[in-house]
Amino acid sequence: MKDRLITPSYCFMLAANFLLYFGFWLLIPVLPFYLSEIFNAGNSTIGIILSCYTVAALCIRPFSGYFLDSFARKPLYLLAYFIFMTIFAGYIIAGVLALFIAFRIIHGVSFGMVTVAGNTLVIDIMPASRRGEGLGYYGLSNNIAMAVGPMSGLFLHDAGMSFTTIFSCSLCSCLAGFICAAFVKTPFRPQIKREPLSLDRFILLKGIPAGISLLLLSIPYGITTNYVAMYAKEIGMNVSTGFFFTFMAVGMAISRILSGKLVDKGKVTQVISAGLHIVVVSFFLLSACVYIIQWNTFACSILFFAIALLLGIGFGIMFPAYNTLFVNLAPNNQRGTATSSYLTSWDVGIGIGMLTGGYIADISTFDKAYLFGACLTILSALYFKRKVAPHYHKNKLR
Repeated sequence: MKDRLITPSYCFMLAANFLLYFGFWLLIPVLPFYLSEIFNAGNSTIGIILSCYTVAALCIRPFSGYFLDSFARKPLYLLAYFIFMTIFAGYIIAGVLALFIAFRIIHGVSFGMVTVAGNTLVIDIMPASRRGEGLGYYGLSNNIAMAVGPMSGLFLHDAGMSFTTIFSCSLCSCLAGFICAAFVKTPFRPQIKREPLSLDRFILLKGIPAGISLLLLSIPYGITTNYVAMYAKEIGMNVSTGFFFTFMAVGMAISRILSGKLVDKGKVTQVISAGLHIVVVSFFLLSACVYIIQWNTFACSILFFAIALLLGIGFGIMFPAYNTLFVNLAPNNQRGTATSSYLTSWDVGIGIGMLTGGYIADISTFDKAYLFGACLTILSALYFKRKVAPHYHKNKLR
């Protein structure tokens, strides 16, 4: 019973996480069209505006880790969740681009806090012996949201629904998630002595090598999640791009469960290496779709969704392993810092991906942006093998 993973609080955390990410993913593929159709923004401008969200999340990540390690975690989680939820209502009333950008920045700050808090809380309420498996299921709730969120958003957009309706759907989803979050019961944490402020209270210094590898990996991921629909349209692929996210999420769902159990057996670096190989091949194939479609449209469409499945498997394998890697490098009183460092590395890459993807597409084409991202995945794989894995085995605490 001590090692029981599935508890009411854990289930409420899964539900709260799913509903938060559903509201988040519902808008991801729709916002480029919103900015283009409503504000007539170009690709590079869209990239800059969308990246404001990630930059804002990035700025709060290190501080959120410190706050979560120093104060009560659940109240901070609920506060950040509430702010994240209410900003969707702000989008509805944002009639000018400047106001939308301001709301987008606040949204990014709250997202940066709520995701770190959620990841830290779920680690607190699960047994250490099943951490990899527990994080796998927790991430799976995100993947399910990723499977249905983008598809739902694009379906609503293609069906002629107003952007106000789409924003309202995200708001209602997060409202339900906030109610679930309120029912989570967290273990008692004794008052800790707050140590003097220092750099390692905001960034897990031992996690920097892994953070660099993860950053390089998240750049093409950021390009994909934000621009894959526009890429398909650019090369003349007549498919429902919402299903790309569905296949990607299915791949993640399959792989997360299996990889979590392998991580619990200590095979952290082996799992990440396997995922890296899959992702490298997938991004090169994605960049090649522009040429394959000229040869056979049907074959390219099948490959397009197969790539999504492979990307889901690759990233699904790596996510719980990377998260566990950061946590294993940190003492228990720095779990929040470890989680924020993990997510900060990811956010930096996502932000760079948004910016560079839009910029490269403006001066060239989206396939060149994906080729650039594919090259970065090779660098990430080489760096992980030569630097990150040896460093982890030398410095891990558990």
